[in-house]
Order: sequence, then C-alpha cells, then structure tokens
Amino acid sequence: MTITDEILTQIWQTASIVVVAIAVWLIGRSLIRRWGGRLQEHLESTGDLVHRARAQRIATVSQLASAVLVIIVIVVAIVTGLAVWGVPIGPLVASLSVVGIAIGIGAQDLVKDIIAGVFVIVEDQYAIGDVVQLADVSGSVEEIRLRTTVLRDLDGSVHHVPNGAVRVATNLTYEYSRVVVDLAVAYEEPIDRAIEVIGDIAAAFAADPEWSAALVEDPKVLGVDDLGDSGVTVRVLFATDPDLRWQVKREFLRRAKNGLDAESIEIPYPHVTIDRRDDRR
Repeated sequence: MTITDEILTQIWQTASIVVVAIAVWLIGRSLIRRWGGRLQEHLESTGDLVHRARAQRIATVSQLASAVLVIIVIVVAIVTGLAVWGVPIGPLVASLSVVGIAIGIGAQDLVKDIIAGVFVIVEDQYAIGDVVQLADVSGSVEEIRLRTTVLRDLDGSVHHVPNGAVRVATNLTYEYSRVVVDLAVAYEEPIDRAIEVIGDIAAAFAADPEWSAALVEDPKVLGVDDLGDSGVTVRVLFATDPDLRWQVKREFLRRAKNGLDAESIEIPYPHVTIDRRDDRR
C-alpha cells in the first residue's frame, strides 16, 4: 500500500468515525428525549404535585444526560481518530495530564461550577420550572447546565448564574408554594368580627370546587400580625400548587375585598383633609 493509499484510508476511517459519532449522538439524544418526554407527560397527567415534581426532575436529568452524552461522544471520537492516524495515546495522555493540571489550576472556577452543577442534580435542590433564588437573583429555572443555571425573572430578563457562585439555593416552589396575604382593617372596626369574616371568606374559598384543587391544605387565618399606621393587619396563609400561587392570591384578595365591603368592614386608605379658609375680611 502506497503512502497515498494509506492517507486516503485514514481519511476514510476518520470520516467514518465522525459519521458514527454524529449518528450515536443523534440516536442517543432522540432516545433520551423520547424516554424522558413520555415519562414526564405521564407524571404530569396525574395532576399530583409529587408526580409533577418528579416530572420536573426527569426534565432536568434528561437535559444533563444529553450534555454528558455529547462530551462522551466527542472524547471517544477524538481518541479513536488519533489512533487511526497512528498518534501514540499513552504519551499524549501523559502530556495532556500535565496540561490539564495547569489548566485546572487556572480554571478552578470552571471546575467548581461543573462539580456544583452535578450536586444540584444529584441532591435534587431544584428542577426546571421551579422558582428559586440563587446568588441574589430570583426567577423561574429554564435550564440547568453543567456550568450554569438559567433563570428568567418576572420582567422576562434571563440570568445565567454560575453554579459555583451559589452558596445558598432557596427553592420557593419545592412540592408546594406558600402564599402570604395581609389584609388591613381600619382601627374603628371590631377586630374579632373582622377576623371572623376573613375566616369565613377563606373557608368558602377553600370549599369552592374551582379553586380547591389549587390548595394543598386549608388556608390558615393567623390573626393580627401588625398594628400599622392606618390599620390592623390580619395575616392569612395558603399552601398552593406552585403553578397557581399568583392566581390564588389575586382571587382571594378579590373575594376579601367584596366580603369585607358586604359586611361594611372598612379597609383603611389614606385620607386627605382640605381646610378651606376665607382670608377675606
């Protein structure tokens, strides 16, 4: 075999390796998406909060598995390609180890981010769809990558938070969300009567078939929480489906306003007194 034939053979083998690597990646990604998608749809269809949380975790793990698959395919393809061209793998690995140590020292933050990303997945700290606070940034988790977590806040802004920068991860929607509603009642109103009315409104809200499924447990009227400048604050707590927490709060506030008005219980608001004096003498 001539040198030209040998080079052509190596080129053909290299091209074959690339084609096989791409095929493996496409098939693997398709299987991950199909398996994860079907299982996710099945769990979400139950409507149970626990199953829906597991569905979010499956979406996160599927995303991580796709990223790991890409890395494995690339590494195997490179090593195989080098072997085809007769490049000694042993000395190359030793050289790369030295280079890797040097790069690792200079890329400690990158390594820290990747390790932290793995622990986020393994420990199930949060999943795609959760609302979290990471490194002073709050938002809904859109992606969990090996190096960063992608959040979208209420304004629609997208934040890429390095996993290694997260010291405390606060998950606001783990299994359920807590909704706090503070209602102000004027000082002139009998507070015990106001608390009783608010309790009746909360009980009727929980018993409404249209909204009962959104509540994990019955609402709790905690009573007087604060004595403000213009009114008494009565606090009500809800445990809700994470996806419906804002709808629950808005609907209860609407009902509370109508219910207090119906009982002629005043909700305080700023009053302005205008003193008109006739300075003409």
